[in-house]
Amino acid sequence: MLPVVAAINTGLSCFLHNSSSPAPSSPPASSCSINESYKYIFLPICYSFTFLFSITLNSVILYRSFRQTKRWNASLIYMVNLASTDFMYGLSLPFLVASYIMHDRWVFGDFMCRLVRFLFYFNLYCSIFFLTCISVHRYLGICHPMKVITLETKKAVKNTCILVWIVVFALTCPIFRFAQTGHITKMNCWDDAIDKEFLHYVPYGIILHLLGFFVPFSIIACNVFLGAHSPYASRRRKSIRTIITITLLFALCFFPFHVTRTIFLLLKVAKRVPCQTMTTVSMCYKITRPLASFNAWLNALLYFLTKDKVGAHCCPVAKSSSQHPNMVISLDQGCHNPVSFAGLWRTDSTCQTKSSFPLKVSG
Repeated sequence: MLPVVAAINTGLSCFLHNSSSPAPSSPPASSCSINESYKYIFLPICYSFTFLFSITLNSVILYRSFRQTKRWNASLIYMVNLASTDFMYGLSLPFLVASYIMHDRWVFGDFMCRLVRFLFYFNLYCSIFFLTCISVHRYLGICHPMKVITLETKKAVKNTCILVWIVVFALTCPIFRFAQTGHITKMNCWDDAIDKEFLHYVPYGIILHLLGFFVPFSIIACNVFLGAHSPYASRRRKSIRTIITITLLFALCFFPFHVTRTIFLLLKVAKRVPCQTMTTVSMCYKITRPLASFNAWLNALLYFLTKDKVGAHCCPVAKSSSQHPNMVISLDQGCHNPVSFAGLWRTDSTCQTKSSFPLKVSG
């Protein structure tokens, strides 16, 4: 009898032990040890390249623009604001380059950590918003040319730019709270938030992606569709090309970064994510970060590649209008070479409005 009781007790003990032990599984994402040695070579090279090009090209744009402020039109005002934020971002890159060369060691203090991380996202979303403004401006020039005559006044455009700066600052200022230095094996500058605050950061990060990228991208995509199907599209090919170029710029610089970063944030708080999956997503996210920074010099490069000669006129008759200020010009002639400073960003809406009115020439 005793051997039977002992056998039952032994079997019951084994059952309880097995039921209380978890089944073996892959370690959760939070405990993964991800090899990021690749970024200590890749990121410094990319950021150094971006620093040199963004500082050089945007400096030239700002220098040329401020030498001839009387020639500023709506598109050039947007471009000056775009170049300004790209230039500021370029100034922050040497700190990141130095940190990655030292294998993520941060020696510049907590404030500079917060400032550098803030400037990355502030530049990113200022670029997105100003490119969206240019896209909307071009769309209105195609489908609603009379509205652009009012919206392209310097006062209206300057107010729009001020609003963009305020909105983007409001969206990105929480980064000053979340980004900070922390010590693991050495002093690091956290890109998003330290571990104990990461759960609070994720909702903010997702909202930032939605409002800062996916909403503007949807607006630009609608502009492409509506502009391409406009009855005026055949005569406004330059405007259509501008919107398409901006869409391609979004696709190259911003789309991969925001998609991979959104997935990265969600997986990092998820449970039981295989280490291999987390490693792959993390690598994709880190590789797309430099792509997002490339917009700091791509905007300027596109400006130079498409710049018209300053002082080009809308139509040949425009030269005569300076001698005849009261001349009535019909604006349904389908002009193809409007007054502009930069071909890609120019505003040519006044060239194809189906109406006639006295053209006033200043100066």
